[in-house]
Amino acid sequence: MEFELWWLLGIPVFFGLGWVAARVDIRQLVSESRTLPRGYFKGLNFLLNEQPDKAIDAFIEIVRMDPETADMHFALGNLFRRRGETERAIRVHQNLLSRPDLPQEQKEHAQYELGMDYLKAGLLDRAEETFNAMVSGQYAVQARRALLEIFQREKEWPRAIEAALGLQESGAGSRQKEIAQFYCELAQDALVHMHPEEALPLLDKSLQADRVNVRATMLSGDAQLAQGDVEGALLTWRRVEQISVPHTALVAQRMMDAYRKVGRPQEGVNLLKSYLEQASSIDLIEVVYKAVLELDGVDAAKQLVSNELRRTPTLLGLDKLLEARLMDAPANLVPELSMVKNLVHGYTQKLARYQCSHCGFKARQFYWQCPGCSRWETYPPRRTEELNVMN
Repeated sequence: MEFELWWLLGIPVFFGLGWVAARVDIRQLVSESRTLPRGYFKGLNFLLNEQPDKAIDAFIEIVRMDPETADMHFALGNLFRRRGETERAIRVHQNLLSRPDLPQEQKEHAQYELGMDYLKAGLLDRAEETFNAMVSGQYAVQARRALLEIFQREKEWPRAIEAALGLQESGAGSRQKEIAQFYCELAQDALVHMHPEEALPLLDKSLQADRVNVRATMLSGDAQLAQGDVEGALLTWRRVEQISVPHTALVAQRMMDAYRKVGRPQEGVNLLKSYLEQASSIDLIEVVYKAVLELDGVDAAKQLVSNELRRTPTLLGLDKLLEARLMDAPANLVPELSMVKNLVHGYTQKLARYQCSHCGFKARQFYWQCPGCSRWETYPPRRTEELNVMN
């Protein structure tokens, strides 16, 4: 009973202590809020209302009144960089770094922000120098990511591979797909300069990094063809089907040309038709249509396009059907068919685009790296209209 009584007596004491602590916290909070400049809240309000220009003016005023406010310098520098005023952002962060009393943590932060300013301004050599000095500090992962971006922009693929491996080792996630693409870039360059014997080992490394890399498989076939091994190239290109049937549209013309070289064009047509049945594609139809027209005549080509149009109704398919109809149309129908064909063709030029699945950037040709967001393998191997019909 005595023990329980003491607890009862302690309850008011604990309550009183809690009330005192709360009062102290409230007073401290009020005191701190009073010390903040009015311009801070003004600038914050402008940011929330998406008025960055007015926010910058408010923050500049605070910096003039209190030049020692490091956090405000960071906010101001980032706003300048976002608005594209990289010179002003660089000056802000350089001024911060010149302060001898700046704590080490804030110094590293300012150095990182300065590197990002250089990167945004396109001063890649300065950005590289800045980030190289940071690969062992608290911003090591961010610095390595920035260096990887720089090496890709400069197309320094061996250094990009090294940077990607460094990122992996630092625990920043797998970069195997990117590494495979970097090896592909090196192999592509070797093939352009007519050195297939140099390209093949690079492509082997690419496939070691990413076994299902379509591009490496396609380029391996190209390298074999450049060495005169047509049958070997065909066998390699046929592996694309095992990785991704839609991507066979990208290698279809290569395969058809190779089958002609070895004297088996009909075998090539039959193979591409089987791909078409699995994954309809206007690019694949184009290749098969020309081959059927050459081997089997106009009627067979018209039937092919007509069947595909029924299966996947698109303006791109209709354009190809009208082209086939014009080949043997009666003379009195040619003017009308030509007019319709030209009208449809004008619309298809806008629809015949590849589109990045990440940023939406559209392009006439297929890219392995998006020109808009610089991400790898974000382009589906089908045109936008075909994707819309499928969805």
